[in-house]
Amino acid sequence: MRAASGERVRDTLTTGETVPRPLSRRQVTAAVIGNALEFYDFTTYTVFAVDIGEAFFPGHTPFIRLMLSLMTFGVGFVTRPVGALVIGAFADRVGRRPAMLLSFALMGVAIMGLASTPGYVRIGLAAPILAVVFRMIQGFALGGELGPVMAFLIEASPPRHRGFVGSWQSASQSVASLVGGAVGLTLAAALSPHLLHAYGWRAAFWLGALVLPFGLVIRRALPETLHHSETPSSVHPDRATILAHAPVLILGVGVIMCFTTSTYVRLYMTTYAATTLHIAAGAAYGASVVNGAAGIVFTLLGGWLSDRIGRKPAMIAPLAAYLAAIYPAFWLIVRNHDPATLWIATGVISALSSMSTGAALIWLSEALRKEIRSAATGGVYAITVAVFGGVTQPLIAWLIQATHQPLAPAFYLMAATLVGLSAMIAMTETAPGRLAAAALETAP
Repeated sequence: MRAASGERVRDTLTTGETVPRPLSRRQVTAAVIGNALEFYDFTTYTVFAVDIGEAFFPGHTPFIRLMLSLMTFGVGFVTRPVGALVIGAFADRVGRRPAMLLSFALMGVAIMGLASTPGYVRIGLAAPILAVVFRMIQGFALGGELGPVMAFLIEASPPRHRGFVGSWQSASQSVASLVGGAVGLTLAAALSPHLLHAYGWRAAFWLGALVLPFGLVIRRALPETLHHSETPSSVHPDRATILAHAPVLILGVGVIMCFTTSTYVRLYMTTYAATTLHIAAGAAYGASVVNGAAGIVFTLLGGWLSDRIGRKPAMIAPLAAYLAAIYPAFWLIVRNHDPATLWIATGVISALSSMSTGAALIWLSEALRKEIRSAATGGVYAITVAVFGGVTQPLIAWLIQATHQPLAPAFYLMAATLVGLSAMIAMTETAPGRLAAAALETAP
């Protein structure tokens, strides 16, 4: 990624459409920092789900506290579709940059608010109520984050490099998982068990909040892409536009359902290791570190490959391998109950799933017109994540408890992956390089 300028240059893969020079590292960082903070928050919450349950829901059995904690985590998903449509429409009408600033600021309010909320023993029923309110604010902000960011990355990147640049949005999730797991490991080593349970989760949230001023400053310097030229069209974001994109949106739901289920199961691995497998806290936090490290490398690899071989093959081949690996990985984890197996198995399923994820959001954004790109991408993503992502962790915890079957997460993942593979097979290719090659082959 070279330093960007205000100039626009032609790309030989397009039909004369002008495109910007490659984004600078600072600009890519500014765009994806909100998603990174989102998943740092998610990782922190799931890593400390048991401790948060003790802080806001004392007086219950350990299982009930965990379920209430996970349900509080999940309530933020209810407001995500609202945020996606409201902030996404704002981005499609006013601009990508102001929408990204708004969502990031609201995200900061939610994170600092939850970290500052006293526990139940100090303020009683107000504590869980405030926790729910802040999770709902966060859900609204996060729902409005993805659409404008993906629209910006697609519009500001040369077509030849959209896959790699856009995959940083998904890779930022893995960066956050890595950092969140590392913070958990560090706090577990530095604090006594009592202090870790009482204050460790608050310290982890406040560490994430430190990036808020930096993020706001660098986002203010981003160029606006809403008004950049695109292939001429008289279509406007009315009902007809949305109906015309219905096949894309339906397939998008299938793909995102697959990936969001995988993401939240992998984020749950720390809690799963601690509560179901009874592995020590430090080793359990290590699963988040492994998940993040593998995700960073293989998400970017998948995005890079999608620029060269196309979005569909870059998604389908790794996901098919992932489907085959799910059951053996979980079987080994349950059979051995040791940190090394947990880390290796987590790394394998993270690598295969992440490699396929790299191109998924790029495909969805490319397949939509600029007039509805931000709201539609964010809306499909938020609604799908709200329905499937928000219930994944409580459902898995309940399934394990009800069936006494520690392999329940594997069966759940396999079903979701089959849906995602079916949607990918039905897709049309959107990678500019592959489209240009196909056009040359069919030209007289």
